[in-house]
Amino acid sequence: MRAVTVSSYGASPVLMDLPTPAAGPGQVLIKLAAAGMNPMDVALASGEWRPETAMFPMVLGVDGAGIVDALGEGAARFSLGDRIFGQLLIPPIGSAGTYAEYVAVTAAAPLALVPPGLDLVGAAALPTIGGAGLTLVESLEPLEKKTVLVVGAGGGVGSFALQYAVSAGAQVIANVRAPAEDRVRSYGVVQTIDDTTVRVVETVRQTYGDGVDVLIDLVSDADSFSSFVSLVRPGGTAVSTRYAADPGALSASGVRGINFVLNETSEVLERVAKDLVEGLIVAPPITRIGLDEVPSAMSSSPQRRLEGKTVIVL
Repeated sequence: MRAVTVSSYGASPVLMDLPTPAAGPGQVLIKLAAAGMNPMDVALASGEWRPETAMFPMVLGVDGAGIVDALGEGAARFSLGDRIFGQLLIPPIGSAGTYAEYVAVTAAAPLALVPPGLDLVGAAALPTIGGAGLTLVESLEPLEKKTVLVVGAGGGVGSFALQYAVSAGAQVIANVRAPAEDRVRSYGVVQTIDDTTVRVVETVRQTYGDGVDVLIDLVSDADSFSSFVSLVRPGGTAVSTRYAADPGALSASGVRGINFVLNETSEVLERVAKDLVEGLIVAPPITRIGLDEVPSAMSSSPQRRLEGKTVIVL
């Protein structure tokens, strides 16, 4: 099978041929149709983030969707031909990568059936961004009538977090670039701020002199995060998805600091997919690329703020 791998931490991603895996005891073999790309895939490949032990060559990617192609002994959760999707951040990292034509993984992994009305490309886009958007917002509720600033809101996680926060009754300010402003306004946010034309901190202070109740920062390093934290009023909450928060220091200033970690489950996947199919939320725009385009896509300015979601079609 074809797969995108790295030979060691920091090595350049390459497309290579690997043996097609077999379904071992308790495993399902998935013929992948699509794989979602996430910024954390770059962090895993570089070694910047090492949540678990890894194996090399490391097959990249954690989000995917496809068809159950084979069942290992004792794997009764799914049936042959089922359409399933999930987040496969399975140790050792690289053993269940989704930038590949097939993956064999334990049936107990965070996997769920793709509901009618959702195609496999759309399903592959959901696990990390939808799961993070939903669980992050729910961890902050109640949000009714609270002011929430989302920094880096134009990407996948931001798109879902905005919608779930608006649904929870929050007044949401979205930091997005101009190409995404109309889309983001359609989610019901009260204000959009393009940081290429104005300073976000100064603009928010002009409108919300007393500060905001919640900061959700999806992109900033520690220094930039600190500047945005200055907008959070005492008693408020500041969340970083890039581990930029210092909870102890923030607590001393009366702000709850959180470094958000997604604990993906099958139930969360089912909820996000159901919300999408029922029209309670809408997916961000999807850019489709082929497997052979992945190495160049990963090496091109990985920290830039991409709008929407990139999905590899296999």
